[in-house]
Amino acid sequence: MDVSFNWLAVALAAISSFVIGGLWYSLLFAGPWQRAAGVTDAQLKTGTARVFLGSLLLAIVMAISLAAFIGSNGLAFGVFAGFATGATFVAAAFGVNYLFERRSLVLFAINGSYNVVSFTVMGAIIGALQ
Repeated sequence: MDVSFNWLAVALAAISSFVIGGLWYSLLFAGPWQRAAGVTDAQLKTGTARVFLGSLLLAIVMAISLAAFIGSNGLAFGVFAGFATGATFVAAAFGVNYLFERRSLVLFAINGSYNVVSFTVMGAIIGALQ
C-alpha cells in the first residue's frame, strides 16, 4: 500500500478543524455548551495553552489519518469520507459514551455536530488538494 500525503492539505485541514472549533465553542454555542458540559468561565481561563496546543496536535493526527484514508480520490470522495467519519465514527461513538455517562442530548448535539462539520470540511480540503 502506497500512501503519500499533501502536507499542505493536512496542515490546512488541521487548521480548519481548529478554527471551526473556535467558532463553534465560542460564537455559536458557548453558552449552551458550557451549561451542558458543566464548564465554568473560571475553568476556561486555566490551562489554555495546554488545551489549544493539545487540540492542534490532535487535529493534525486526525487530518493525517483522514488523508491516508482519502488518498487521491478527489473532492467528492473527500467530502463523503469526512462526513462519514464525523457522523458514523466520531459522533456515533460519542453517542454511545454519552448514553452510558447519562450526558444530555444538547451536549451530544453540540459536540457531535461539530465533529460532523469539522471532518466534512477537513475531507473537502484534503480531497481537493491531495
